[in-house]
Amino acid sequence: MAKQKNLYQDLLIAISERKKLLAVLIDPDKMKLECVSDFMVKLNASPATHVFVGGSSVEENQTDLLIQELKRWTTLPLLIFPGDVSQLSSHADGLLFLSLVSGRNPDYLIGKQVEAVSVLRTMQLEIIPTGYLLIENGKETAVERVTKTQPLNRENIQNIVDTAKAAEFLGMKCIYLEAGSGAVDPINPKIIRAVKQELQIPLIVGGGIISKKQLDGAYEFGADLVVIGTAFEENELFFEEIKAPIEFEHLSNEEK
Repeated sequence: MAKQKNLYQDLLIAISERKKLLAVLIDPDKMKLECVSDFMVKLNASPATHVFVGGSSVEENQTDLLIQELKRWTTLPLLIFPGDVSQLSSHADGLLFLSLVSGRNPDYLIGKQVEAVSVLRTMQLEIIPTGYLLIENGKETAVERVTKTQPLNRENIQNIVDTAKAAEFLGMKCIYLEAGSGAVDPINPKIIRAVKQELQIPLIVGGGIISKKQLDGAYEFGADLVVIGTAFEENELFFEEIKAPIEFEHLSNEEK
């Protein structure tokens, strides 16, 4: 059956309506198939609007098996957030076609993407070209180790902004600011605001967000879609915490 080809358009509509979009990132290496049903009951009752699936290093076929199981338990849009070509699956709804524009390793700028084309021809995934920027967070991330690239210096905000804008000029449909899984520090709100002010395309922000305050702050400073992974892996009660209305007034002047 043909897949619905409107994920990106739906994203643009939701953003135009000022909706706060939230993706839960599920790592196939960390989610056991027998735990999916219980996890998805909590996810479906949360404000989550999207499900992302992927990890830096995942065994072959593991992503496909997980996606098939997830599709049994939710109707939310399910997009692959790939760490490698082996993580592609025809059972997903769409794919963030990532290019690691913060690094200079040609394999992750264009090489892996070329390798994926022969596989993607056989699938009916909606493909969303996404400029992926890894920002330093206080510790080495799995993305750094796998891609053999360095993150962008979080103090050099202008370089981050220029990199994001260059990706937009190259034709990317989204920009993804990533601090990395289990980041010590999430993306600084000043970075989010500066990048958002320059972009005409959706801004996705993820990595290191483990509190309701950090989530609210990411939205206030311009994130169109926030991605949370580790916080749910380590504390499923976080599903309950994020149900409260978004609050902005408690952010300090320093954060603003």
